[in-house]
Amino acid sequence: MKKFIAIWLVLVGIVILPAMAADTKKKEPVQHLTDEQIYEQLKKFALVFETARENFVEEADEKKMLEAAMNGMLMELDPHSSYLNADDLKDFDDKSSGSFGGIGIQITSDKGAVKVISPIDDTPAYRAGIKAGDYITHIDGEQVFDLTLNQAVKKMKGKPGTKVKLTVISEGREPRNIALTRDIIKVKSIKFEAKGDDKKIGYIRISDFGAKTAKDLKEAITALEKKKVMGYVLDVRNNPGGYLTAAIDVSDAFLDSGEIVSTRGRGKDEIDRSMAKPGDLTKGKPIVVLINHGSASASEIVAGALQDNKRALIMGSQSFGKGSVQQQKPFGDGTAIHLTIARYYTPSGKSIQGEGITPDVEVLQSKVEVIEKKKDIFSEASFKNALDKEKGKKDKDKDDDEDYSKLTDEEKEARDYQLQRGLDMVRAMAKMEGKDESSSLNKDEKKESK
Repeated sequence: MKKFIAIWLVLVGIVILPAMAADTKKKEPVQHLTDEQIYEQLKKFALVFETARENFVEEADEKKMLEAAMNGMLMELDPHSSYLNADDLKDFDDKSSGSFGGIGIQITSDKGAVKVISPIDDTPAYRAGIKAGDYITHIDGEQVFDLTLNQAVKKMKGKPGTKVKLTVISEGREPRNIALTRDIIKVKSIKFEAKGDDKKIGYIRISDFGAKTAKDLKEAITALEKKKVMGYVLDVRNNPGGYLTAAIDVSDAFLDSGEIVSTRGRGKDEIDRSMAKPGDLTKGKPIVVLINHGSASASEIVAGALQDNKRALIMGSQSFGKGSVQQQKPFGDGTAIHLTIARYYTPSGKSIQGEGITPDVEVLQSKVEVIEKKKDIFSEASFKNALDKEKGKKDKDKDDDEDYSKLTDEEKEARDYQLQRGLDMVRAMAKMEGKDESSSLNKDEKKESK
């Protein structure tokens, strides 16, 4: 299978998504141009470029103008297709290798404002208490409304050890200034431990899907199996995705058979199916997968695969809904484009594009963290030009947890409502299976006594 990459455009520790708008207009049928009409449009483009370069009030930067034109052309297709110049491509490769510079925050543009998707685990932004749904209004005292998203990124990135001050607004709270010290962000995609008073529930946190995620997952499961855990909680909340191949390998680790995902391109015959290989590393033990609105792309592939194959119970809130596949096409000069080439579908044939994965058990987060919203204006469906999009609705819940960032890790875990319910569910599922075995044994014993 081709190594397609489901990516987020990364610029030095900050994940960027294009500006989004609530666009509910029905798409008109594509009217293709003739070769002659395309040639005329290209001549007009050249005329616009020359006129702007010669008459703009200041000296024009031709390279930036042309790069912006190429990027604009690709962004018109959908929110995830983009042009990467040499610097952008290097930053993406750094992110893919699991180490990059920045403050560790994933953002998008929301009607001219900078909105936080989620902080990356164990980064300056995470430790400062910045949360999903927060808005950044000022960077070092300068309003972001006067900046493009790329300009905002450049102001936030910098040499490790230097500081940047952000003005952050959370719903229902007064603006607050947060000083962050830039750092080298090392993404460790897998964390695991045995949880519960008896340390019999395997907890595995996947923060992103990188090149080493599947290998690290297998090592985590091996270690937890040695502790004879009764079941697993797989946490992919606020995980924006990563490599499609990593999502397939992660799903395969929990499956003995069945389809994991299919990708379908422009043509009717362009269908590629990925199937699970024999060998469930967890030996069929109960699994609960935690998702929320920050779970996207590769995270949704895993949740959908385990849900449709009846292998895991999905808990949390509706996922993000990014169901498209991007492929990197390099040009050999240090630049490349990322182009959406397919949609992916869960084993049951459902496209999650603009919809997301619906949990089997909806568990919204408690007020200690950002209150979850059943629907939100921020979703894949709300992006301009998003494939098969539909408008979301904004909830009025508020986050009144003002001291969450001051809590210890143990206190945060104790107040993580979704995690606690997930642990409870694994324990209940394991006990139910144990009761079934006990009942069967008693019946057999009674038959023998007769």
